[in-house]
Amino acid sequence: MLDLNWNDPHLINADLHCHSTTSDGTLTPEELAARAAANGVQMWSLTDHDEVGGLARAEAAAKAHGMLFVPGVEVSVTWMGNTLHIVGLMIDYRDSAIEQGLASVRSGRTERAMEMSRQLEKVGIEGVYEGALKYVGNPALISRTHFARHLVERGVCLEVREVFERFLTPGKPGYVPHEWASLPQAVQWILDSNGLPVIAHPGRYSLSPMQMDELIEQFIGLGGVGIEVVTGSHTVDEYREYARRSLRSGLKASRGSDFHGPEESRVNLGELPQLPDGCVPIWDNWAKRFS
Repeated sequence: MLDLNWNDPHLINADLHCHSTTSDGTLTPEELAARAAANGVQMWSLTDHDEVGGLARAEAAAKAHGMLFVPGVEVSVTWMGNTLHIVGLMIDYRDSAIEQGLASVRSGRTERAMEMSRQLEKVGIEGVYEGALKYVGNPALISRTHFARHLVERGVCLEVREVFERFLTPGKPGYVPHEWASLPQAVQWILDSNGLPVIAHPGRYSLSPMQMDELIEQFIGLGGVGIEVVTGSHTVDEYREYARRSLRSGLKASRGSDFHGPEESRVNLGELPQLPDGCVPIWDNWAKRFS
């Protein structure tokens, strides 16, 4: 086992959220592992969207670079009309139950993508579905991000962030809603695979404080155990806000860059600040898991 300071787990450089070409990242699992290790990550998780197909490669690469590997996944969820994400950490990714559940989530992506393309044609942007496929490692996981990369390549927008300001979001051209897994389904799939359910980047959701309270209450009632406090999409104020919510609710705090690629991510792998003082890291009792 690596010589980590388990007596003060805050000091462990853990990055427990990122994406590879298996879903909507731009780097392979091996390239991500090399980048994470070069940036000082000691404990690393690959959490592709609704897919565990890259985890065996990621695990082998992490071992080769001397990092502890945490098998993960990010499950797409529809909750009260909102799209949310639940990360599963320490999952048994060879478990058929979670793979069957994830397959059911993936099944509607192709039809949704084709409808997104048809909607963009109505505003004069043709052939986007075919163009987006060039960026897709797994066609079953085609997403808005792949569409965005193609629109940048074509010069419709200057950067991916601009795409989501002008297209592909509610009320904008190209947006097509989709019914993902329910919150109970997502949490149960993770629990059934011996994993730890974590609310991903809660600051990204358009929820009122009361709705966030309700989400956390339901999540805990279903068996959820963690919430991302420090992530690539949170502001410093949101670090503090979700640290408070973590302490108040008893959910353990997680940390992850949500890295998708060098040109698209706000924060590089391994370069997030430590969790705020007082938070209990979700990995605080993992020493025995890696012994």
